[in-house]
Amino acid sequence: MKNLITVIVLFFSIQISIAQKSQSIAYIDMEYILENVPEYVTAENNLKTKVETWKAKLKKLERHIEVLKTDLANEKAILTNDLIEEREEDIIIKQEELARLESLYFGPNGDMFLLRKQLIKPIQDLVYNSIQGIAKRKKYDFVFDKSSELVMLYSNKKYDISELVLSSIVKDRRIKTSKKNISAKKTEALKKLEAIKQAKLKKREALKKSIQAKRAAKLKERDAKRKLLLEKKKKTKKS
Repeated sequence: MKNLITVIVLFFSIQISIAQKSQSIAYIDMEYILENVPEYVTAENNLKTKVETWKAKLKKLERHIEVLKTDLANEKAILTNDLIEEREEDIIIKQEELARLESLYFGPNGDMFLLRKQLIKPIQDLVYNSIQGIAKRKKYDFVFDKSSELVMLYSNKKYDISELVLSSIVKDRRIKTSKKNISAKKTEALKKLEAIKQAKLKKREALKKSIQAKRAAKLKERDAKRKLLLEKKKKTKKS
């Protein structure tokens, strides 16, 4: 009823605005858009998998508590008061642990909220930014979400810009992918140039070492010849 009143008030407000000046109105189906964004579907599936894991853990703990309760009820007649109190304390501890985990996983600022924010919010922001860009470019005064709590009593398909939003997202993704590919190619090219440069340096260093080794060998050979000549001269003088 509250939503209906809001729609009626909004409808008449728009009608008054239209009467004052021409307004441009469009609407989108957010559910349809998100269902057709692969990143959103992947994020939703990852979130569902994690939620199912958490639910399974809670269910297992719930079953364990039920077993403890059943065992206590069946054996209460043969247990001492101390043992009964001990088992009741164990059950209370497990129940507190269950409540703590439920709050940790599904509380207002729990793991599900944080994970959804981490996985899905960037994609929703991408969609909203695309809508805002289209609205500014097309000069729409109002853009409604058909799948929100705001009930649309009637919608003309020609004002549906959902496909336009999807096209914008795809285009934006292609541009980003293209830039990423160009950046990757540049990085790869720089790596190849660096590899060629290093190879040339190694070759030059090896050539330099080879020349130095040949020069050293020649000097050694020359020194050996000089030494031999000196020895011959000494022998000649003695004779």
